[in-house]
Amino acid sequence: MSSTPEITALPSKRRSSLLARLMRDRVALVAALVLGLMVLAALLAPWVAPYDPYFTDLPIAMQPPSAEHWFGTDNTGRDLLSRVLYGTRNTLMMGLAGVLLGGALGALLGILAAFYKRIDPWIMRTVDIMLAFPAILIGLAVAAILGSGLSAVVFALVVSTVPDVARVARGAAVGVMGQEFIEAGRAVGVSNRTLIWRYLALNCISTVAVFLTLRFGQVILVGSSLGFLGMGAQPPVAELGMMAAQGRDFLFMAPHIATIPSLAIFAIVLAANLLGDAVRDVLDPRLQQ
Repeated sequence: MSSTPEITALPSKRRSSLLARLMRDRVALVAALVLGLMVLAALLAPWVAPYDPYFTDLPIAMQPPSAEHWFGTDNTGRDLLSRVLYGTRNTLMMGLAGVLLGGALGALLGILAAFYKRIDPWIMRTVDIMLAFPAILIGLAVAAILGSGLSAVVFALVVSTVPDVARVARGAAVGVMGQEFIEAGRAVGVSNRTLIWRYLALNCISTVAVFLTLRFGQVILVGSSLGFLGMGAQPPVAELGMMAAQGRDFLFMAPHIATIPSLAIFAIVLAANLLGDAVRDVLDPRLQQ
């Protein structure tokens, strides 16, 4: 009687060990705390924002930070703290959508390229062509074709994320293809679909997930850059990159209008990169030797 090999998850003791090692990293804990607080504030923006982020009050335009307006007001008198909360919300949603959708599509292409040798050259040569261009340039091209707006930026981020993830996923999948359980599955008649989804994908998901944690900060930076260049969200929608661009004309009169959204972008990207590095150090066995 034949049976198919089984893929088992990480043992609970090993998961606990990995979590304990991650929690011992003080830099990772601080990064996770900062990122978690910003995500929480963004999710609760409709309830914690002190003012309507779109309400204009010209008599109080460009006021510096004060007890009434903690981050000051922008050039049209809108409360900057409320705008930053909503802008962080849109920026994080934009980056998360770009990472998840681009990561899923890139991982699928990479795994299929490793499994089906006939389509491997076609997929990977296309990926090589895309990798020849910087991510911001790909984003600009896609945004220019589709027009401005958050949906166009998300699509641009997905397109710019796919080639990097596809290459990483293919590399991980090629290593898994050489394992004995793949040959055993083929020997007992396991279908290609089962081999791909149940065995190959499950063994590559951790590698792709680690890469996506490192990629998240870059995606946020590319998306904010598109907003800064006017290819992203359009006024009056709050988005950190666009808010920084709106404040550049008032750097000498009211520097807080541009610097506060820029600092929010800096905090998100730095925290995401530090946390991604820590997760990679914990999960990558090559770095543990």
